[in-house]
Amino acid sequence: MAYDSAPERPAGTATRQRQPVPVKILVAGGFGVGKTTTVTTASEIAPLTTEAEMTSVAAGVDNNELVPTKTTTTVAMDFGRITIDESIKLYIFGTPGQDRFGFMWSDLAKGALGAIVLVDDRRLDDCFAAVDYFEKLGLPFVVGINRFDGMANHDVETIRWALAIDPVVPVVEFDARSFHSVRDAILVLLEEALVRARTRQAEKKRQDADASPAQADGAA
Repeated sequence: MAYDSAPERPAGTATRQRQPVPVKILVAGGFGVGKTTTVTTASEIAPLTTEAEMTSVAAGVDNNELVPTKTTTTVAMDFGRITIDESIKLYIFGTPGQDRFGFMWSDLAKGALGAIVLVDDRRLDDCFAAVDYFEKLGLPFVVGINRFDGMANHDVETIRWALAIDPVVPVVEFDARSFHSVRDAILVLLEEALVRARTRQAEKKRQDADASPAQADGAA
C-alpha cells in the first residue's frame, strides 16, 4: 500500500522555518476587575506580574469593598504570552487599574493591535476611563464582562447602553479563571482588529481611486 509523504530534501539542505509574527494586545480596566487573573490564565509561560501588597496608605484610594479578598494590586504591568499558531505569537500586557498609574498607558499602548476592556458589572463606572482612552486612541477594543462566580447584575445590552459604546464594538461575557473562556475573548478581539484593518484598507483604496481622476484632470 502506498502512503503519501513529504518530498525528500536534497542532502545538506536545512529547513528554514519562518519566525512567528509578534502581536501585542492589552488587558485593561479598573481596579480589581480581573486583569492579572486574565493574563495569568491565558499565558503559556509563567506570567510576569507586579503585584504588591495593599497598604493602609491606599485604603482611601483603592476601594475593595466589593472585592474584599483582594489584598494585592498591580503597580506596573502584567505580562504573558500565548501562541495562536505557528505564524502568530501573542504578547499580553495587563495595565495597572488605578488612575495614579495612568501615565503608563501610553507606553503600554504603543504598537498594540487592540485591547480587552474588563468590566465588573457591579462597578461599571470603573471602566469608563479605559473605554474613553481606547476610543480617543482609535485602537480596536472589545468589552469583556467578567462574570465573577457566574453572577450577572446586568445583561449585555444594559451594559452596552450604560457604557454608551459604538454598536459595532463587541461585548462578550467570560470568566477570567477559565482558559477557554479567555481564549475565546481574545479571538473576538483579533477578529475585530482584522475587520477594522480591512475597513481602513478598503477606505484607503477608495480614496486613492477618487483621487486618481482628479490628478489626471490636473495633468491634462
